[in-house]
Order: sequence, then structure tokens, then C-alpha cells
Amino acid sequence: MDRKIVGAIALGSFALAVVLSAAWPAQAQDAKAPYPSMAPPDQYMMADRSAEITLARTAAPPSISRDATVMVLGSHGYEIAVEGKNGFVCMVERAWMNPFDSPEFWNSKNRSPICLNPPAARTVLPITLMRTKLVLAGKSKDEVKESVKAAIEKKELPALEAGAMSYMMSKEAYLTDKGGHNMAHLMFYMPLGTVWGANLVDSSNNVSEPFPGSPLLLAPTYKGNPEPMYMFLMGTGVWSDGTAAPM
Repeated sequence: MDRKIVGAIALGSFALAVVLSAAWPAQAQDAKAPYPSMAPPDQYMMADRSAEITLARTAAPPSISRDATVMVLGSHGYEIAVEGKNGFVCMVERAWMNPFDSPEFWNSKNRSPICLNPPAARTVLPITLMRTKLVLAGKSKDEVKESVKAAIEKKELPALEAGAMSYMMSKEAYLTDKGGHNMAHLMFYMPLGTVWGANLVDSSNNVSEPFPGSPLLLAPTYKGNPEPMYMFLMGTGVWSDGTAAPM
């Protein structure tokens, strides 16, 4: 694993203990939101470390994930559980990697296995580590957003590297409370302003869903809010174990 990633991991660790639960900052409550504030930290953890490693590896086909570095979420943030040798990094993201305005931002059921390729591991992973360290330090959603924005403006986060992409092909993921809970897909990270013809609809047939007009979906996780990148999502139609996945 290169020094940039190791450095980001070191910066991405904040102390979290039972003390945090006792002194957790109050956040605005919204009766209409299913998850108005962060749940107790232990609800986001997986009790079995080996189970989290296994789940993380299901994000990509074994030909990729078996030689990848694997990170797991611990009480001090993400930490390396297995050292890899192919430059990929697999982990299980939590709901705070959703858009900041997502009603599921604090959903403690979310388990999102992802394997980032080497360019994404160098330049997208630090965003995950930063968001996570701030969340585990008890910061509010607004504080996390402002801190990430400030880090980008100060160039404390690396610029997006060409070719950055990731695999999210796990059959066992829980991405959302919405129907189906999951989708096998790839994600491609691109600079703002990129035009790929995503989210197009077939207006001639009064179809409002994006896929009938374009096989590419622009995911809202990043879109300059504040991370300066688009994230394009494309369904694979197959899970990482090779079995057919619904589109």
C-alpha cells in the first residue's frame, strides 16, 4: 500500500470509546426523517471482524478482491485488516457516504461493500476516511460537510486521478431501505463538467425512469457538494460471484 494511503489512514483515525456515546452531541430532530440523527456508534459496527473482511471482498470478483487490501471499521475509524498486493482496497462503507441531504445518511443498517481500484484508492478513499473520522468524532452532518469543503479548498485532499473507479457487485450488500435494497454496479469517478449522457429519459414514450433512455446513471453521492467530482453508476447485471443480478 503506498504512502499516500497510509498517511490518509493515519489521519483518518480519531479516538472513539464509550465516552463518545455518553457525550454525543445533540442534532436537530426532524419528525419526517426516518434517521434524523446518528445512532449510537456501536450500531454501525460489525461485531465479527472476519465477517466484515468477507463481506468487503464480495464487492468485486475474487480475481480482484482476493489480492486486495481490506479495511474494516473499528472504534478508531477504518483500519487495515489485510494487506493486499494488487493496489485495490476493499471495505464496507456506511450510510454517511450518502449525499449530505439523503434521508438515509444516518441509516445504521447500511452495509455497502466496495472495492476501489488503485487510482480511486489514492484519491477517493481519503474522502471516505475523512468523512468517517469526523462522524466518529461526533461531528454533525453540517460540520462534516464544511470540514470536507475546507479541506478541498486548502488542497488537503488529493485531486481526483484519471481512471478512478470502483466495484459494488456484492449480493449481500444493504445499500438502502428502498425496494430491493441493492444493485450490482460499477462506479466511475469523473471531474465536474463531464458529459456522459447519464440520466436520460425517453420523453417520447412518457417514460420517466432513467434506464430506458440511457444505460448510465449519475449517482448523487458526489456532484460538487462539496466533493468536486461526478460519480457515474452502471449496472453490471451480474453479482461478484458470477450469478445473474437484476437490472
